[in-house]
Amino acid sequence: MEIPFDQQVTFLYVSDLDASTAFYGDTLSLPMVLDQGGCRIFQASQNGFIGICMCTKERPSTPDGLIVTLVTDDVDGWFERLAAKGVQFVKPPTENAEYRIYHCFLRDPDSHQIEIQRFEDPGWAKPDS
Repeated sequence: MEIPFDQQVTFLYVSDLDASTAFYGDTLSLPMVLDQGGCRIFQASQNGFIGICMCTKERPSTPDGLIVTLVTDDVDGWFERLAAKGVQFVKPPTENAEYRIYHCFLRDPDSHQIEIQRFEDPGWAKPDS
């Protein structure tokens, strides 16, 4: 199967660029790969990125209905590391039998939902190691 795109960026509008930079950079340990002033882009995986941009009247921050999912086999390890940094979780690591996943939820400084998830379904296309 040919993958149609080379990379993926999810952009989130934030009310405090410095607080969100600290959250994504320091708390989640994502490396910043591009600083465009009002937008900063962090690398979440080999080809996946999260961009945070200062919200304006034209670009409001609306966290409802959006989930940024970070996929890893080490959900429990991330839960422990982030809890040690003072992150308050909305939902601790749990199994979800319906979707065959193991996951936990937290929120960023603008209340965007962040999910840390492991796929238990053997049909999930894991990246080449």
